[in-house]
Amino acid sequence: MSMRRGSAPSSAETSQRGPAQGAAPAGRSARRPPGAAAARAGAAAPTAAAARSAPARARPSTPSQATFAKLRALHPDAHCELDHRSAFELLVATVLSAQTTDVLVNKVTPHLFGAYPDARALAGAEPAEIAALLRRLGMGMFNQKARNIVGLARGLIERHGGEVPRTLAELVKLPGVGRKTANVVLGVAFGAPEGVVVDTHVQRLAQRLGWTKSDKPEQIERDLGALFPQRDWDMLSHTLVFHGRRICFARKPACGGCGISDACPSAFRAENVGRKPPRPPRRRDAQP
Repeated sequence: MSMRRGSAPSSAETSQRGPAQGAAPAGRSARRPPGAAAARAGAAAPTAAAARSAPARARPSTPSQATFAKLRALHPDAHCELDHRSAFELLVATVLSAQTTDVLVNKVTPHLFGAYPDARALAGAEPAEIAALLRRLGMGMFNQKARNIVGLARGLIERHGGEVPRTLAELVKLPGVGRKTANVVLGVAFGAPEGVVVDTHVQRLAQRLGWTKSDKPEQIERDLGALFPQRDWDMLSHTLVFHGRRICFARKPACGGCGISDACPSAFRAENVGRKPPRPPRRRDAQP
């Protein structure tokens, strides 16, 4: 397929919305390239009246929001790292990403979507053949994930005309789709998350930054939702994930090179905060 992954919504979505409406960015390549704003400004400066009428950018009103603003400056390219070209591909990729890495998912999905490019094609497949494909490509939990993505594709065809629904209540009715997966899709594909996505990175950083005292994802989501306005929820997750993958590692956080260590209550002792307790050793059954 000639389109770059992450560049455009599905053709069905485009035909429904029409060119006047457009679509929320579905992937990385839909983001504005660096320097584009400067180039436009140099070509045609806005009038004074237009500048006065433009809404002012909200200033951080709390210490938490100020810290987030610093994080955004550190990671201006933060985005969803699952490759996709449509809301359907993003939904399937997010389901496949459970308990595995985005890197592996991005190796699997070109083969999967090359053979099954849309909901109708995937709905017509048998879970066993999808499981065999996932297994051959190195994906764990291949049987369960195959049942989930075939089941969700059939649900999209039967109940939503092949389109990805735009509400959390409808998304979580699909096989393999929980609240976290639904909010990834709502935030990235449609720009309208109904909550904050809390993965292991978000949980760890929220604890280290003192934004929550809980280790339960549901409560962490509520705590973050209370600290930040809804317009920040989607980018908050992406930014924390970027920082967690690049600087605030679970075992050896790089506090010395962290641009927000002055605002972090866990700085230089963060390795003791936000980590899952080690699993107890497995007991062997006594021999008869």
